[in-house]
Amino acid sequence: MRPEGITVLLVEDDPGDVLLIREVFDERAVSNRLEVVGDGVEAMHYVRGEGAFTGSERPDLILLDLNLPRKSGSEVLAEIKGDPALASIPVVVLTTSEAEEDVTRAYRHNANAYITKPVDFTRFREVVHLIDDFFVGIVRLPPHPA
Repeated sequence: MRPEGITVLLVEDDPGDVLLIREVFDERAVSNRLEVVGDGVEAMHYVRGEGAFTGSERPDLILLDLNLPRKSGSEVLAEIKGDPALASIPVVVLTTSEAEEDVTRAYRHNANAYITKPVDFTRFREVVHLIDDFFVGIVRLPPHPA
C-alpha cells in the first residue's frame, strides 16, 4: 500500500450507496481519499481534470456503477480504457445489474472486476471492505504518469 493512501473515485448516483460506501471507507484507519461524482459526464471530467475538476488528483482506483445519468457506466468504462493516458487506472464495476450482457460488455471493455452489489446491508459492507482490502492492501497499483 502507498504510505499516503490512494484516491478512489466512486461514480455512483444512488445517495444511499454513496453514504454506505463512504461509511465503510471512514471505518478504515487508512488515509485513502474517496471522491464521488454522480454521473458519467462528471466522471470523465474528473479523470481528465477538466472543468470543475481542473487540478483534481488522478484516481488510483475507480468504482463504477453502470446505471448512470447522462452517460452510462459502460460508456465511461469504454472511454477510460480506450484512452492510453487513462487505461492503466483499475476500474471495478460495482452495480446492481446481474445481466450476462452487462458482465460480458464490461470485460470486453477491460474492466478489472465486475461485482454485483448485494442487496443485504451487511453483505454490501463486506464487499466494499474486500475491494478495499484487495486493491489497497494487496494489489500493487500503477504509478501516476510523470
